[in-house]
Amino acid sequence: MIIGLKKYLEAYMPKDYLFNGESRATKYSAHGVQWAMREATKRAGISKAVSLHSLRHCYATHLLEYGMDIDTLHKLLGHKHLNTTLIYLHVARLGGSEALSPFDRLYAKD
Repeated sequence: MIIGLKKYLEAYMPKDYLFNGESRATKYSAHGVQWAMREATKRAGISKAVSLHSLRHCYATHLLEYGMDIDTLHKLLGHKHLNTTLIYLHVARLGGSEALSPFDRLYAKD
């Protein structure tokens, strides 16, 4: 995956957005991201329904599990009410106090 990302960065040299839309000056459209998600799930052989919201929910849950406080998560997600963010506490397995990004553990050998 890292090699593929390096090749992508060398080929496209993004400046404003990591993944551009139809032109280099525009961001990737919501439709384009949804299409990429559908294609990725097909190629991975995932038959369960997966959405971009699923990714957002998983990311937020992992941030809580890795030690992010609920107020910071609330601001990051842009929720109007804290009660909306508190839903993530019901599914998160809390216990650690170390604050890390889920990406910090992406290639960790546990």
